[in-house]
Order: sequence, then C-alpha cells, then structure tokens
Amino acid sequence: MRIFMKSTKLLILCAFLISLLLLSLIYVHFETWSRAFDEDTFFFGVTFGLDTVDEAKLLIDKVKGYSNVFIIDSWTISTDETALNEVCDYAVRANLKFIVFFDFISHATYPWHLEWLASAREKWSDSFLGIYLYDEPGGRQIDEGQWDRGSELKKVFANVTDYDDAANRFITSLSTSWSMQDTKTLLIPLFTSDYALYWFDYLAGYDTIFAELGWNHSRTQQIALCRGAAKAQGKNWGTIITWKYNESPYLESGAEMLDDMLTAYGAGAQYVIVFNYPQVNEYGALKDEHFLAMQQFWNHIHAFPRNIFGTTDGKVAFVLPKNYGWGMRRPDDKIWGLWPSDALSPIIWDNLARLTEKHGLNLDIIYDDTHFGVENKYLEVVFWNATIA
Repeated sequence: MRIFMKSTKLLILCAFLISLLLLSLIYVHFETWSRAFDEDTFFFGVTFGLDTVDEAKLLIDKVKGYSNVFIIDSWTISTDETALNEVCDYAVRANLKFIVFFDFISHATYPWHLEWLASAREKWSDSFLGIYLYDEPGGRQIDEGQWDRGSELKKVFANVTDYDDAANRFITSLSTSWSMQDTKTLLIPLFTSDYALYWFDYLAGYDTIFAELGWNHSRTQQIALCRGAAKAQGKNWGTIITWKYNESPYLESGAEMLDDMLTAYGAGAQYVIVFNYPQVNEYGALKDEHFLAMQQFWNHIHAFPRNIFGTTDGKVAFVLPKNYGWGMRRPDDKIWGLWPSDALSPIIWDNLARLTEKHGLNLDIIYDDTHFGVENKYLEVVFWNATIA
C-alpha cells in the first residue's frame, strides 16, 4: 500500500511539473509573439473628421485600447493651431501615433502651418508619422480631368497630346505644388488615399498610399494596383475602408469590415485604416458593430503576427503599358480623365480578369517602366497582351 501511495504521489508530482513546463512554454511562446508584433511596423486605426477637440478626445478614448494610429482628418482642427496641438497631445498620451490632414499648406491664410510642421517631429518624436496631403489625386484626375479642383489646374491639362504627356503633367504639377515642395523640404513623410493611378501618385512624391476598399470596387484589384506600385518603387502602402453607400449607414457591416481588415492584413498592408465620416452618432459614422470588428481584428493581429505566420505577397506581376492611366474600375472607364477607353482596354480587362481568378491576392499590377527593375521581385511577369516574360 505504501509503495502504491508513493508511486501515486510521484505521478502527481510529475504531472504537476509537466503542467508547469507546458504553461511556461506557452507563456514564452505568447511573449515571443507579442514582442514580434511590437517590433513590426503595422499600424491600425481610424480617421477623425468632426470639428471639436472634445469629439476627437471621445473617439480616442473609445479606440485607444485596440488601435495604434489616429488620423486627424479634420480641416477645422488642422486650421486651428491650439486645437490641433491639444488633439495631438491627447493622442500621444493615449499611446497613439498620429497623422494630420492638410488640404494645402497656406503661407498667407495660416502662416503658422510651416513652423508647426517644422517643429512637429521635434515635439512629438516618432509619434508624428507625417501628413495626409490632398485627397484622392489619382481618382480625381480620372473622374474630373484634374487632380485638384483649383482653377489653375485646368490650364495644366489643356491641349494634352497623348498619354505620356498626360502622365508628365500629372506628376509634375502634383510634385511641384507648393505644399508638396514644402513638406519634401522638411523631410516630412506624405500620405494620401486613392482609388486610381497609384503608380503615378508615388512618382509624384507620396511615401505611403492607402488603397480605398469600398463601393463595389474589387478588393483584390485595388490591393494589386497599390501594392504593386509600392513594391516596384520601394514605397509603403496600406488600405482604408471607405463608404459602401452614398447615404446612411454609409459604411459596410461590422462583419464585412472585419473581412476587409483581414484581407488587407493578410496581403501585407502596413496600414489598415477605417474611414469614419460623416457624423451618424457621437463617434462619427462608426457604430458598435464596427468597434467590435476593430477589437476582433486587434486581437487577431496580436495572436497571429505576420513575421511568424507570413503574408500572401505578390508573386505574379501583370504589366500595364507605360503611362496607360486607365481608371480600371470597369471596361469603359476613362484614361487620365481626358480620353474614353480605347482598343487596349477590353484586352487588358479580360487578361486581368483571368489572372485575378487564377492568382487572387498573389497578383500585383505594375507599369512598363525601365526605371524600375522588377524581374527579380516576381516569380512570373505577364504583360498586358498576355505575353509572359
């Protein structure tokens, strides 16, 4: 009996020690995952588009537990130095990095803008990620024939001769704008969101572009266009979840939003942003189902850091003709906002559809440009006419 009792105690002790060992291993494993995520450069957050400091603080308090970046997307706040500083300070105290929207940098109307930008990095260190300058320049070019609504730009795109000329005018007029020049002189990173012409946005000087996931646009195609341009040109990229409807509720459901977040994260996006406008409730357009989706996503990216589990990166490149500034949302979309679709459009559309069906998120879309060698970046390169390099 004593031998049996001693054996039982020994077994219990061994089981206890094994349990402790397993718990220790699990703890170390999760600690490693947590540190791995902390070392990553992935940013997740929302935009703020309302008008008051109190509204900004309310949203920050709501999301600070499950986000790490806050985009001050309010021209009202961006043109009030006291309010802007207060919101930035509050975001930093909440352990959020931030980006500030500037529709333009005005030397005359807002003379403090340049001084503020010059001192922002010193004041907030790496919590200040940069500025969001202008909005949807490529999309506006496609839909309105000029990347901004300023009357002077109409002259820029007058009497355009061909696609090469249009590309040059777009890149030059955007890159030489006063606001772009000022921020480049100060070495401030530049962000914007877009739904077309990502390649040319990057050429004009943007460091990071958010591909818009919204409406009935193909998520796979938007990601392929933005990620392909960023990869070829050595830039950063991300996504922003935008409107699904032109009227309330504006945004997609929480379940759909979570699916878009996971898609972008799995495709290697460095930023996943949720567009939060207009004001439907005290927080903006976001509802409880959206905040829940954000929390679920935040938990997911901490449980499955990408430097351990990997991403679905572009392995096949589809190459468009040089300077072929086609909107690509439908077969009859405009080219540079100045010409209708041409004879190449249906060929490209059909070949792209076949490649997308075959490769999904493994497909990138780039342009034929000798300035950027992409042969060593992809397993396969397919040109617009289905010629395989």
